[in-house]
Amino acid sequence: MLKKFAVLALVVLSVTVSASAPRADAAPSFLLPDLRQAPPGCAGGSSGELPLCTAWDVCPVVDPAAPNGRCVAPSVAKAVRLRFTSAEENVGDGPLLLFGRRDSTKQDTMTVRQALRNGTDGSIPGSYAAAQRATGAFTYYEPALAHQHWHLMNFEHFALVSPQGKTVVTDRKNGFCLGDRFRVADIGRLNHVPGDTGADADLAGTLRENMCRHHEPTALDVLEGISVGAGDDYKYTVDFQWLDITRVPAGTYDLVNTVNADRTLLETDYRNNSSAVALSITWPRGMPGPDEAIPATPVVEFLRSCPGQPRCA
Repeated sequence: MLKKFAVLALVVLSVTVSASAPRADAAPSFLLPDLRQAPPGCAGGSSGELPLCTAWDVCPVVDPAAPNGRCVAPSVAKAVRLRFTSAEENVGDGPLLLFGRRDSTKQDTMTVRQALRNGTDGSIPGSYAAAQRATGAFTYYEPALAHQHWHLMNFEHFALVSPQGKTVVTDRKNGFCLGDRFRVADIGRLNHVPGDTGADADLAGTLRENMCRHHEPTALDVLEGISVGAGDDYKYTVDFQWLDITRVPAGTYDLVNTVNADRTLLETDYRNNSSAVALSITWPRGMPGPDEAIPATPVVEFLRSCPGQPRCA
């Protein structure tokens, strides 16, 4: 059923939007997306205010290598994770629309091109071949049971950073399947939110249901993206949606999320691509040494939220 829907959606897209890139001599203006990173721990669609950022926890686990794992008592735990929801939003003038493609199943990854909305006639390419802009991004099929679809790589990164600017812990996140998962909190101020009919509505409908070729490891193409006024989020219970803080000393840190860090995706404003929360970590019975049992779960407190800022502590 998913495959049938994906094929139908692409057919609808191809007949409702432009199927060819603009000529170089036409030099059209483009309506670009603007990716905004929500502060970590803030549920999708929230304003980023600290009292609303409750989508996180501290989770001791038995297996340090497990993608997720059940939270257990510290006496039997081998690692402690700070888990948190992350969310990226499109608050620009045009959709973020990405087409991935590979020539054959002998290739493990797909290259990605970005399709841009023409600011003059409102058209947007409906295929990889017509998408105007090559990117450094790529997709690959994640076979883990919780995913089994095509992931866009290097879209988002998160890290724990000391007040001196030193990265203490980095993420192990694999990739992302982008779609319209929620409406942004300030959608009323945006000018190009999709309506109920037309090409924008068709595209938004596709992205709302987008599962990135779920259960299709042999797919040769994939569509990913976020409409204007929508966002894509990953709950803190999702695989690898955490940082390992087992060996992090007590202190104050920045928990930083960044989207489109390498700027391979074209957008109007890169200044809001990072958001941070300042947090404190304390060890009530001391931090465990190498190969020692965890004496007690560390206490983490979110101190401040800094939407659109890479530093907060």
